[in-house]
Amino acid sequence: MATIEDFQKLKLVVAQIKEVEPHPNADRLFVLKVDTGTEVRQIVAGIRRSYTPEQLVGRRVALVANLDPAIIRGVESQGMLLAASDEVGVSVLSPDREVALGGAVK
Repeated sequence: MATIEDFQKLKLVVAQIKEVEPHPNADRLFVLKVDTGTEVRQIVAGIRRSYTPEQLVGRRVALVANLDPAIIRGVESQGMLLAASDEVGVSVLSPDREVALGGAVK
């Protein structure tokens, strides 16, 4: 079980997807450029089977912003996109209105 203190260590923010490219070494991954309001970061996300790039560009999403960078199939990821999944596929979590970039997700 995670404690409330564990959860509070995560920095969850609203970011906007600016660019989407297929991952060069994985058919299930996209390489995304996301704007947090203070910087543009690159993240790798396993959402390629559920979305086209056109469905993602411009979308505001929830981002875990304080993870250590990770190399995923040879590409650096500087955060994690939040999504839900079930037998139908993956659904990216997004605010239901235009929340300011960098806004806290609570």
